[in-house]
Amino acid sequence: MHRLTGARQDYAWGSRTAIPDMLGEPHTADPLAEVWFGAHASAPATLEGGASLREMVAADPERTLGRGVLARFGPHLPYLVKLIAPASPLSLQVHPSIEQAAAGFAEEERAGVPLDAPHRRYPDANHKPEMLFALEPFEAVAGFRTARRATEMLAGLDTPLAWDLFEDLRTDMGPDGVRAAFTRLLDPVRRPDAVAVAQTVAACRSRLTAGRSPSVRADRIVGRLADAFPGDLGAVASLLMNPVSLRPGETLFVPAGGVHCYLSGLAVEVMASSDNVLRAGLTAKYVDAEEVLRTVDWIAAPPVRIAAEHVDDHVEVFYAPVDDFELAVATGRGGRVAIPGRGPRVLMSLDGDLVAAHGDDRLVLGRGQAAFVPASPHPVMLDGAGRLAQVTVP
Repeated sequence: MHRLTGARQDYAWGSRTAIPDMLGEPHTADPLAEVWFGAHASAPATLEGGASLREMVAADPERTLGRGVLARFGPHLPYLVKLIAPASPLSLQVHPSIEQAAAGFAEEERAGVPLDAPHRRYPDANHKPEMLFALEPFEAVAGFRTARRATEMLAGLDTPLAWDLFEDLRTDMGPDGVRAAFTRLLDPVRRPDAVAVAQTVAACRSRLTAGRSPSVRADRIVGRLADAFPGDLGAVASLLMNPVSLRPGETLFVPAGGVHCYLSGLAVEVMASSDNVLRAGLTAKYVDAEEVLRTVDWIAAPPVRIAAEHVDDHVEVFYAPVDDFELAVATGRGGRVAIPGRGPRVLMSLDGDLVAAHGDDRLVLGRGQAAFVPASPHPVMLDGAGRLAQVTVP
């Protein structure tokens, strides 16, 4: 086992307290949005000797990943584990399929776009399905409502923009209607200006105050997004989307093509090892509306929540519908708990000081601390009272 030090990301939307509190560290004036425990090229975790996890995998991929994972994914750790703590909204965004990511990455490489260029859309060639496991209450919007429910959100908003969106949806009460309404908001030619957005936000605030809201939560989200990004189309776009509230221990899975925006909370985030983000709004970063519209899945569906399957009384596994990762959460109550797995594993303590053992190796992990276990047929053993998260490859 190898203790990991995560790569810290100070994005402006991050919390100044949530991750420091979890790690038992003092608060600082700068936000701490994410901590990455993986081997992605842009921010790999480091080992105790100073080398990166990426370098360790590259030096001996068969030993660290195992033959099966190496054959399926090549010499790369296929997943990335993060702590994520938004205090204000992230960008309205979508992630590409693996085919789209590979084509987009190759195109930008041929064009000579630097990997760190602000307008770079595909810093790698991988897809980015992701799953959140909430550690504290977590708020988001994810995926599209049905056209029928979206029209209920827009009905009664006496603004030209709301009327146009309402008519887009009513013309086709299926995916094409949702496509038409969302495209109106993003299309570079027809997109509403800040005044039109502000009028619709004001109408949402007015009906909320008057007690006439068809969804108090939806109108509050509109106001919250507008406060963070005045005049941004993302505030109105949220009326077309599903609000999501996760309690601790619940999950949200976002597939490729799933439009989403995280609002607040603290979670473990597990994803395919990628940093491909296509932004539609709610950000000061580069927005590529055309690429977003080419990527979005228009099928209305409720948010995907992965239910745990219990291996035994101590271990539950969240099987995401992808090949890149799965998440197990083991709960110790003082005795030894075996966490099955074969592939390369990242472990993270979710509570207190826990002892993780693998063969003759033992590590004490404080809350929020992580370790890497190379591929092995032997289970990880948990000693102590508390929860240990394990991410591995199915």
